[in-house]
Amino acid sequence: MRAVIQRSRESSVEVDGKLVNKIAFGLVILVGITDTDTINDINYLVKKIVNLRIFNDENGIMNKSIKDVGGEILSISQFTLYADCKNGNRPSYSKASKREIALPMYERFNEELNKEVKTYPGVFGADMFLNIQNDGPVTIIVDSEEK
Repeated sequence: MRAVIQRSRESSVEVDGKLVNKIAFGLVILVGITDTDTINDINYLVKKIVNLRIFNDENGIMNKSIKDVGGEILSISQFTLYADCKNGNRPSYSKASKREIALPMYERFNEELNKEVKTYPGVFGADMFLNIQNDGPVTIIVDSEEK
């Protein structure tokens, strides 16, 4: 599993012009799933994400986690994180899982995150419009293959 984690002041997701979910403060997570991912990958990413110390403490040092600051998570499925751009100019998405594998994994990922921090999902497989106010900017990439 691959996650792009962005510290956010305020973010939302819309589908067909309708608000689906929003957060006031916390993290936006773009998550990609591949066929070899398992519950171990989910557990690794969840633990890493909720404990990442990327929020400022009273001295302005990134020393607090989302759990420490009471933020929320907006979780968005994004198969394009597994784009392969090695050949030509049109990316291949063959490493991204198909819906029948990715959807249950995405739902489980959100369930596990929600046990730690209030988590709001996007709409799996939909054409979504994201409004992300990246705070910092702070953007971290975590891949469970690199644990």
